[in-house]
Amino acid sequence: MTRLFIKNANELLTVRGHSEKPAIKEAMNELHIIEDGAVWVENDTIVDVGTTKELEQKYADQIGEAEVIDASGRVVAPGLVDPHTHLVFAGSRENEYNMRLQGAKYMDIMEKGGGIHATTRATREASTEQLYKESYPRLDSFLKHGVTTVEAKSGYGMDWDVEKRQMEVAKTLDQDHVIDIVSTFMGAHVIPQEYKENPDRFVDIVINEMIPKTAELGLAEFNDVFCERGVYTPEQSKRILEAGREYDLTPKIHADEIEPYGGAEIAAEVGAVSADHLLKVSDQGLEMMADKGVVAVLLPGTAFFLMTESADGRKAIDAGVPVALSTDRNPGSSPSTSMPFMLNLASLTMGMTPAEAIVAATINAAHAIKRGDRIGSIEAGKQADLVIWDLPNHMQFSYHYGVNHTDTVIKKGKRVIDKGVLV
Repeated sequence: MTRLFIKNANELLTVRGHSEKPAIKEAMNELHIIEDGAVWVENDTIVDVGTTKELEQKYADQIGEAEVIDASGRVVAPGLVDPHTHLVFAGSRENEYNMRLQGAKYMDIMEKGGGIHATTRATREASTEQLYKESYPRLDSFLKHGVTTVEAKSGYGMDWDVEKRQMEVAKTLDQDHVIDIVSTFMGAHVIPQEYKENPDRFVDIVINEMIPKTAELGLAEFNDVFCERGVYTPEQSKRILEAGREYDLTPKIHADEIEPYGGAEIAAEVGAVSADHLLKVSDQGLEMMADKGVVAVLLPGTAFFLMTESADGRKAIDAGVPVALSTDRNPGSSPSTSMPFMLNLASLTMGMTPAEAIVAATINAAHAIKRGDRIGSIEAGKQADLVIWDLPNHMQFSYHYGVNHTDTVIKKGKRVIDKGVLV
C-alpha cells in the first residue's frame, strides 16, 4: 500500500456534497473550504479529509510511511475535468485564424471547404501512428494545466474507418497516458462534402452503420451531434441521438452556438447528459434543461477565439441549470489546453464568480461526463486526483488571468507534475 499525506493547505477546496447530482444555483458558490487543510490518500483513493491537526493526530503512527507534501501557502483543489474536447486530429488551421482576423466568418470558411472539412481531410490522410504522436503532447499540456480527466470526441473522419481510427487512438491514449480519457462518438460533426446534396443519406449511415459498430466495439460512451443551421437540423439531430440511445450511447449535443435552433430543447427531450456551447440558447431551452438536469457545458475560449459574444453563464446559473466549463480544444475555434484560462474567461466574460467557475470545472464538469460519483471533489472514497495551485487563495485564481499556477498534480494518488514539470 502507498500512502500520501498533503498538509498545511492555505485553502483546501473540497467542493463536497454533489457526488449524486451537479451543483446548481447558490450551491455553485460553495467550495466548502477547509483552512489549514489536509488530505490522506491510500493507493489511488482519498481516505480522509480535514484540518492538518486532525489528520496528523489520526494518522500519527502511519505518517512515517507516507509521502508527505507540504502545501503551506497554497491552494489544494480537485483535479480539473475537461468535458468537451476534440483531442484526436491531424493538422493545424492557423491560416484560417489569419483569415478571420481580416473579417472572414467561421461558418463561411467551413461552407467553402475549410474549417472542420480541412481538419477532416488532414485526419483522413493521417496514419494511426501520426494521430497518436500529434495527440499525446496535447495531453501533456492539459496535465501541466491541472487537468486530470478529459472527454475526447471523434468527428474528423465522418467515414467509418477514420472515425474508428480516432476512437481507437483515444482508447490507446487512455491506456498509455496518466490522464483519464472518456470517449464520445461524433460521426455527425458536419455533413461531409461528398454528401452535401443528400445529407439524409449520411444521417442514415451514421444511424444504421456507424453507431452500431461503435457500440459493438465498445469504442465510446457518448454520442454527440452538431445541431446548427447548415449542419444538422433539429430533426436529424434528434434521430441520431435517439438512435444512439438504442445502443446505450448517452446523448450529448452541440447546441445553439450560432443562432437559437432548438438544440437545448432537444437535449432535454432526449435525456442528454449535456448541451454544449449555448451562446444563443432560448429561455425555453434553459427552462427545459433545468427541469431535466441537463448540464450546460460552456466554452468561453471558443467565443473568445472567434471574437463573438460569450454564452451567458450568469443567466444559465440563475435559471437553475448546472453549468460546467471546457476548453473545447480543437484546431479551428479553440486551440487551447488551458482550463485555468477558461476559468478566467468565465468570470471576465460570462458573469460567473470565481467560486462558480471552480465548481463548473470540477464537480459539474465531472457530471457532464457521468463521473461525478468518482472525481471532481475531494471526499473520502473518491479517486485521488488533486492539484496544488501556487496561490494563497482561490480568488487569486481568477484575479491573475492568463497565468498557469499549477504547482503539483496528483493523479490516482501519484505525483505526476512537480513544480510545474512532468515527473
